[in-house]
Amino acid sequence: MSASSLVSIPAGDAAVEGMLEIPDGATGLVLFAHGSGSSRHSPRNNQVAGVLRQAGVGTLLMDLLTPQEDRDYSCRFDIALLTRRLLEAARWAVSQPATRELPLGFFGASTGAAAALEAAAVLGGQARAVVSRGGRPDLASREALRTSTAPTLLLVGGLDDGVIDLNQQAYDQLQCEKELAIVPGATHLFEEPGTLEAVARQAAGWFARHLPAAQRPG
Repeated sequence: MSASSLVSIPAGDAAVEGMLEIPDGATGLVLFAHGSGSSRHSPRNNQVAGVLRQAGVGTLLMDLLTPQEDRDYSCRFDIALLTRRLLEAARWAVSQPATRELPLGFFGASTGAAAALEAAAVLGGQARAVVSRGGRPDLASREALRTSTAPTLLLVGGLDDGVIDLNQQAYDQLQCEKELAIVPGATHLFEEPGTLEAVARQAAGWFARHLPAAQRPG
């Protein structure tokens, strides 16, 4: 069983909506950073989130942009803005009774991967793991790539040629525990049969390995 709720997360002068789902005995909480032009309704990220919950990990899928911001195309590639929203969501999570004891991880897609790495660098030891799906970690700053301590898994489709190279560049700069995994036969959106399932399995395994058991009072 899992508890789910639609939540409103303060974001400066605005608020963004998210869907929080926590399975019984959750070992951590993964915040999803969606890619450009996407939202908490992303079918691919929702599929991955379902697998994570089956593995005992809570999930928070949220809209990183307000509806008005999302209409401004430039906001979708504003890594600083996306990072601020992720950090605000992380701070919100550690202030809530249902999630404050849960170690935090990030799952980023497309431009959301850069924001996830930036947020992990700011949070330091509070960020326990990062997974990128077809992401653009190369858009993270050199400082973030070199200072993030969160174990990071970069998942890239085997047919996503340009993005493979960009992930390799980011991978080479990361100083934390890291892995670059190529999913055979997958293009950028992992629409080919079985490829998204492979992403979900590897992500669940990464978070299971790196999110320690929640320390609960008593």
